[in-house]
Amino acid sequence: MVLRSVIRNFLKLESSSGILLLLAGVIALILSNSNFAEDFNGILHLKLYFGTNSEIFYKSIQHWINDGAMVVFFFIVGLEIKREFLEGELSMPSQAILPVIAAVGGMAVPAIFYLLFNFNNPETFQGWAV
Repeated sequence: MVLRSVIRNFLKLESSSGILLLLAGVIALILSNSNFAEDFNGILHLKLYFGTNSEIFYKSIQHWINDGAMVVFFFIVGLEIKREFLEGELSMPSQAILPVIAAVGGMAVPAIFYLLFNFNNPETFQGWAV
């Protein structure tokens, strides 16, 4: 009963999803750099069916994480950002300007660095959008 109460209280926290995501990332890093790396990599490349028995849905766990779970994750993040801009703390332009500038800088600065480091190499210069 105590464990159930602790889990319920943890899940009520707004930061619980971020904590779980951080914990999963740390565990993945540890497994990837340990003696279990080969087994961990093998698990990620196991193929699973979802839905019908079609080749379209027969993909590896890594593929489902990258193309499935990440889509849902970024969709939810986008909805949260929209909510903050419409009715949250970022609804006033004076409060939203700094995060907007930071977001634009977070996209532009890495692209600028890439272009600066690859300026003389026409083969890699076209890869900046990646």
